[in-house]
Amino acid sequence: MKKIDMHSHFFPPIGREDAARLDAAQAPWLQIDSGGETGNIMMGDRSFRPVREALWNPAARLEELDRVGVAAQIICATPIMFGYRYEARAAAEWAARMNDLALEHCAYRPARLKALAQVPLQDVELACIEASRARKAGHVGVQIGNHLGARDLDDEHLVEFLTHCANEAIPVLVHPWDMMTDGRMKQWMLPWLVAMPAETQLGILSLILSGAFERIPRSLKLAFAHGGGSFAFLLGRVDNAWRCRDIVRKDCPRPPSEYVDRFYVDSAVFDQRALRLLVEVMGAERVMLGSDHPFPLGEQQIGAMLAESDWLDEQQRGRISAGNAATFFDIDITL
Repeated sequence: MKKIDMHSHFFPPIGREDAARLDAAQAPWLQIDSGGETGNIMMGDRSFRPVREALWNPAARLEELDRVGVAAQIICATPIMFGYRYEARAAAEWAARMNDLALEHCAYRPARLKALAQVPLQDVELACIEASRARKAGHVGVQIGNHLGARDLDDEHLVEFLTHCANEAIPVLVHPWDMMTDGRMKQWMLPWLVAMPAETQLGILSLILSGAFERIPRSLKLAFAHGGGSFAFLLGRVDNAWRCRDIVRKDCPRPPSEYVDRFYVDSAVFDQRALRLLVEVMGAERVMLGSDHPFPLGEQQIGAMLAESDWLDEQQRGRISAGNAATFFDIDITL
């Protein structure tokens, strides 16, 4: 089974001095341990996350991909790299620098490694400029966070960016970040386990219920990470609310379930029952293999759950494992 993993992350081997060009106190940088196989993403003096070599070393990445039989992988920024809280021009320079480093990472094996760009989303004009520049430079699309402060994806600022991507044929992956919490989710990675799926569902529903999908060209190639979060499981609740309450349907002319043909999701749900529901809701043509590699909450044996899904037929499995991503990102499936 050919596999294209469309959701993985990278962080370039930049030191504190390099990161200080953006923010000496808080900008993320990489501290690599003496053995070279492990390290930490740092924010100033504070450790943000322990990481392993595949995150920054393309040779180590490909060794891991070879072990699990992944033909190609699409990398994107670790969301802490987004830089949305900084002044727009400084963030634009940072994004361009990170995007160039992503292409350097992929240049190690350009047929097998592809990159999604990051953009200074806080300024729509600069974001559009960088998205187009990165696309021409070799990126196969862009990755954005699911919100910009208090602004969700239905905000006109973000709709304008998505419309630009539609018009320029730039695929977009939406990734949850800066998860909602009021301090109650203090332990056990609860922001990742509870708020992250909610953030993703919030992004999808903000586009559906606001009527934003009625304004964005259908040509937009849009995908949501982490299986679309809570969306598939709670879609029945949303449809029921649309039927019963006019305040839910006032900006949305059709039942929410009729908008599943406007976006894709990845397969990173880690449970056969969840994957089956996801495919039933979205259709096999709207799900792509995604692992969240090389993080510990990702699928460690990339594609193993899909390979064990005996309820899928061969055509469906082939679409999810590689075919859908090849079409979505225009990747040569003969890899």
